[in-house]
Amino acid sequence: MNTPVDPAPSRIPVMVPWLGEEEARAAAEAVLSGWVAQGPRVAEFERVFAERVGAEHGIAVSSCTTALHLALIALGLGPDDEVIVPSLSFIATANAVRYLGARPVFADVEESTGNLTVDTVDAVRTPRTRAVLVVHQGGVPADVLALRAACADWDIPLVEDAACGIGATVGGKSVGHGALLAAWSFHPRKVITTGEGGMITTDDAQWAQRLRRLREHGMSVSAAQRHASNKPIAEQYLEVGYNYRMTDIQAAVGLVQLGKLDAIVARRRALAARYAELLEGVTGLTPVKDPGHGQGNFQSYWVLLGEEFPLGRDELLEVLSEAGISARRGIMASHLEPSYAGHGSAPLPVTERLTHRSLILPLFHTMTQLQQDRVVAVLREQAGG
Repeated sequence: MNTPVDPAPSRIPVMVPWLGEEEARAAAEAVLSGWVAQGPRVAEFERVFAERVGAEHGIAVSSCTTALHLALIALGLGPDDEVIVPSLSFIATANAVRYLGARPVFADVEESTGNLTVDTVDAVRTPRTRAVLVVHQGGVPADVLALRAACADWDIPLVEDAACGIGATVGGKSVGHGALLAAWSFHPRKVITTGEGGMITTDDAQWAQRLRRLREHGMSVSAAQRHASNKPIAEQYLEVGYNYRMTDIQAAVGLVQLGKLDAIVARRRALAARYAELLEGVTGLTPVKDPGHGQGNFQSYWVLLGEEFPLGRDELLEVLSEAGISARRGIMASHLEPSYAGHGSAPLPVTERLTHRSLILPLFHTMTQLQQDRVVAVLREQAGG
């Protein structure tokens, strides 16, 4: 693969989606077709995406947050049920539990992956636990094979928040393969994007049928089915539903992006490998890497600062910003946010260390070697050479 050449120093973004003329044409064709709401392109995107991750059914929705909400509804969760989640995740993970009146119970994570493990889940499991919601954080796959086995022994369903996970693997198979329910994101910060948008995948046909109904106000017959019929169809509203639909314009873009997935992941992994090589031996800095049970897609490339690193995380972010480099704090910890003030939790020492001592470095498909060298030069200089 030819490496782009940086023509002149400019601000380096933390992430840029890889979009181009092909996506623009696909979106334009959807607009010109006259069918811009949920329709045939959404159905095709669902089919192709489910096939890609090894699931029987895909249900396209408006975001990963709405995907999580519907997935938890499918499990029948409600007020006072406990759902074990990582605090180390975007706040939508915990919020989806609260939408149902259920209680998120925060579990700690392992330092090397930022993910839940069997031990961290078991440490907070109680007789009131009704589900576990595991996140493939930053595209680093969680050990879901071990978690599925443990949850089966406990008779507790496991839901996968795969918002960052497309293109990552566990045991040689796609993240989400064999999942009871998995939720996906197509936000611009993710590996592939539809602008906004999400997907639920499952192998359960009855769940898939209900989830499709729930995303469209609980209607017994979808709008697409009514428009395709030559006869008037009077729909019924079988239960309280939601307006969580994806548009055909978004799906048209998603189909193009999905065709680029292998190239995107290969490029991100190559950039991550180069970062690891350039940062080797830097005192007090530990880059994220693949776990033993799978391969990541490096949706985010984070580094953990040890106590011996001369600067704190926020100081380093400031130095990078002054050098024209956009970096971000590491994964947030939901239990430390004002919206969870007073929400009790077990001690979460690893979570708090990761959220306070890590930062996300720039990594995007069109990143040049010169841009990457600029990032590494600042880090090495601040580490003392």
